[in-house]
Amino acid sequence: MQVSVHESLSAFGAEEWNALGGDANPCLSHEFLIALERHGCLGERHGWLPRPFAVRAPGGRLLGAAPAYLKYNSYGEFVFDWAWADAYQRHGLEYYPKLIVAVPYTPAPGRRLLVAPGEDFEAVASALQQAVGEYARARNLSGVHWLFTTDEEIDLLSAGGLLRRMGCQYHWHNEGYADFEAFLGRFASRKRKKLRRERRRVAEQGISLRTLHGHELSATEWQVLHDFYLATYERKWGFPTLTLGFFREIGRTLGARVVVVLAYFEGRAVAGALMLAGGGTLYGRVWGCREQFHSLHFETCYYRGIDYCIEHGLERFQPGAQGEHKISRGFRPVPTWSAHWLAEPAFHDAVGRYLAEELPMMREQCEQLHELLPFRRDG
Repeated sequence: MQVSVHESLSAFGAEEWNALGGDANPCLSHEFLIALERHGCLGERHGWLPRPFAVRAPGGRLLGAAPAYLKYNSYGEFVFDWAWADAYQRHGLEYYPKLIVAVPYTPAPGRRLLVAPGEDFEAVASALQQAVGEYARARNLSGVHWLFTTDEEIDLLSAGGLLRRMGCQYHWHNEGYADFEAFLGRFASRKRKKLRRERRRVAEQGISLRTLHGHELSATEWQVLHDFYLATYERKWGFPTLTLGFFREIGRTLGARVVVVLAYFEGRAVAGALMLAGGGTLYGRVWGCREQFHSLHFETCYYRGIDYCIEHGLERFQPGAQGEHKISRGFRPVPTWSAHWLAEPAFHDAVGRYLAEELPMMREQCEQLHELLPFRRDG
């Protein structure tokens, strides 16, 4: 096997990259990742420099890959290591740059060790893991961080000496529901009434909603959606990184795998959400609004997503990071995983001790959160 690292995903053909799993997970698709590069969402300005790894057979056939990035900050990762960076700085050490294996700005669990179907997974994955580690050591990077890995991958990475870290997200699971009312039938009566009231409040305010696929939006509608995205950052800290050009390109290249919900009041769009669909999963990505309406966020980002999953037979809905309010709306707490290696031995050991103490507490917390689910105890 021949291992190489590149400075752009353009070193890979779209077909060969997607054969590793991008066709199933749109967040990992060549179309999604290359659009981030082409439209100014990455690069030195944002502190994300692409460094994708490849494993090829002697004849050049792609056996595996990993979406890696040199990082000069910790923005857009959603696995927070600010305290680690601060500790490095207080001890006169440089924490940046570091190397991460992740999907930029996308807190969605999925494969990071991409291996072609039919190949020896452990052999190719081990070659990738080793190459990533050697690259970091050769360039004196502070460490390597694999973010939002699968259960299978976290076991492999941990066996290779990386530190395991657990997080918690809230995902919806389709249990063969015929419609939204069938889903609500699982709820306790009082909580079922609350969701019905939230959906009813949206309609009573005179709001209508449309669900569109990426190729169905006009240039003006993409502009409006991007404006909503910008509005989110005007009200909160941080800065927007996804450009209008990125939105429009994935709408064109991913087409039906891009799902957009637009909300209208008195003939004008007032809010919108962008999601991605593939591999039996709907991924919530972007939300924004210019006017405030009661329960509109829940309707646009969650309930319309559940409607879409039921209608199209999708098995899961991952609406994004954080937000315990999702639990009372039927999103189950699930563990998420990341794996970490720090080049400085003393810090690696110290973080390892901390994570070893944190893990059982995180497991207990995630389990206790199930008590907040709205479902009837008898079903």
